[in-house]
Amino acid sequence: MNKVVSIEEAINHIEDGMSIMIGGFLSGGTPIKLVDALVEKGVKDLTIIANDTGFVDSGIGKLVVNKQVKRVIATHIGTNRETGNQMNAGETEVELVPQGTLAERIRAGGAGLGGILTPTGLGTIVEDGKEKIKVNGEMYILEEALRADVALLSGYIVDKCGNTVYNGSANNFNQVMAPAADLVIIEADNIVESGEIDPNDGQTPGIFIDYIVDGGAN
Repeated sequence: MNKVVSIEEAINHIEDGMSIMIGGFLSGGTPIKLVDALVEKGVKDLTIIANDTGFVDSGIGKLVVNKQVKRVIATHIGTNRETGNQMNAGETEVELVPQGTLAERIRAGGAGLGGILTPTGLGTIVEDGKEKIKVNGEMYILEEALRADVALLSGYIVDKCGNTVYNGSANNFNQVMAPAADLVIIEADNIVESGEIDPNDGQTPGIFIDYIVDGGAN
């Protein structure tokens, strides 16, 4: 099955008010062209789940600057002053999550789990309003699983069935997000024919990928 579509066709599936996972760590592994297309489309009231909100002039940061984001669930926002400005002004809700906890919450969402138990954040504001559970005499915070309506990912080599190989650290949140969204769109640096990726090298099976767009690296 050939899942390759235009960026415009892929972005047409995203509507106001949706929750969107976006892969990447700052500029590494972020699907820049997909995010730019989302900015151009102008959809609003989005919930963004990502490691960070990028920079004011790059990646996810453009969505924030354009005031398309209603809520952010991320590990840090320090590289994008506009996110902090909007948070302080009450314009954007920001939930800061320890990085390992964020990755595990997303993994749990993809695995069909209700959440995870972690000691990270005990005794801090991270635990406020959350259920705590004692296991074998140790206390843990129950962190609920995360899923999204859509995931926007970036892959290094993607075959036309969606089987994906990531390049080094650009793997970051891309791989764990793939099973955790109802619709998954991947921006490919290089698109190859089905069967050209050795099954031993594939990191995300094509079954998790709905649409592929050309990132134009080749």
